[in-house]
Parts: sequence; C-alpha cells; structure tokens
Amino acid sequence: MLKKNAYDFLIRCLSDEVIRSPRPFSWFKTIHCGLKCADRRFYFWYRIWGYIYKTNTGFIHKFSMKRLNRLNHQYAIDIAPDAVIGEGFRIRHFPGIVIRPGCIIGKKVVLRQNTTIGSKTFNGEGTVIIGDHVDIGANSFILGDINIGSNVTIGAMSFIDKDIPDNHTVYTVKSNKTYLTKNMDNQQSAISNQQSAITTII
Repeated sequence: MLKKNAYDFLIRCLSDEVIRSPRPFSWFKTIHCGLKCADRRFYFWYRIWGYIYKTNTGFIHKFSMKRLNRLNHQYAIDIAPDAVIGEGFRIRHFPGIVIRPGCIIGKKVVLRQNTTIGSKTFNGEGTVIIGDHVDIGANSFILGDINIGSNVTIGAMSFIDKDIPDNHTVYTVKSNKTYLTKNMDNQQSAISNQQSAITTII
C-alpha cells in the first residue's frame, strides 16, 4: 500500500513538474519532456530516482542514492534524498540550493539560488516544515526546528529561525549603509604599519 501511495505521488509530481499539462498522464509524454526539455530534466530524474530510493532496499536503494548524489553534483545543489518535497516543486536558479534531511516541504514551493533549508545543528536535530504555495527569495536561510505556514513569501537574503504563520510576507531588514576603505599606494603602505586605514561610512 505504501508503494502504491509512493507511485501515485510520483505520477502527480511528474504531471505537474515535467508534463505541465492538464491532459491525462502519459509515460511517453513524460519521458519525452524529461529528456528533451532542459528546464524539466532535473525534475524528471529527481522524482524517478527519488521514487526508486524510497521504495527499494539493498543494492537498488544504494544505486539510486548515488544517482541522486550525482544529480546534485551536476546542478551544483545539495538536496538530501530523505527530504520530503511536495508536487509542483520549482527551482528558478539552481546553484547553491541546500535542503537537509528532516525537511518537509509542501506543494507549489518555489526556491531560488543560494538558499539553505535545514537544521542549525551539525547532528541535524529539528525539523523544518514548510507549507504549500511558499515563495522563497534568493540567498535565504531557513534554519532550526520551525514551521513555515502556507501562502508565505520570504524576501531575498532573509534569515528565518522562527515560526511564520499562514498568509504572511517576511523579510530581514538590511542596512543601507555602504562601507568604503581608502586604498593606499606603495609609499603610504609603509606608513600603514603604524596607522590604520581610514574608514568612511556613508
């Protein structure tokens, strides 16, 4: 029964992420889109190898894990095989995406480059739960044992370590100050051994 549920989940994911059409599911169409459309190829292989990894043991389980690790390397990301990610998953820009084990991500979640989701601790304690229809900006960190609600927008360069309720927009306030340090030529650099550089704050 669990394997049947996993297969049904696989079909829903492939329909939404690879075929991207309201038409009935077709393996022929899925394979064609997965292999021919570069923007859908990652989702095709991620879902296929993920299904094999989670529904098998022994050699097949280990082999599929190696394929998932190779996929991570190919796209310069690090998504743990044990992470749970709902259908409709989208990555706008791949490099730097990190999703650690223990993460549970809902449907229709959008990620952008250099985003990290996972535990604060080295041993991976705690679970990050993200609801449905969540849009996460680039260079964001979502860390700790926290719950992000549904219909949430997280601004770019945000650090989130607390629960966020449904239907909210959250972002980390950035300083608008620019720090300038005056460069010194060779003659001035000799003096710099005894004097610190002048720093101007705008």
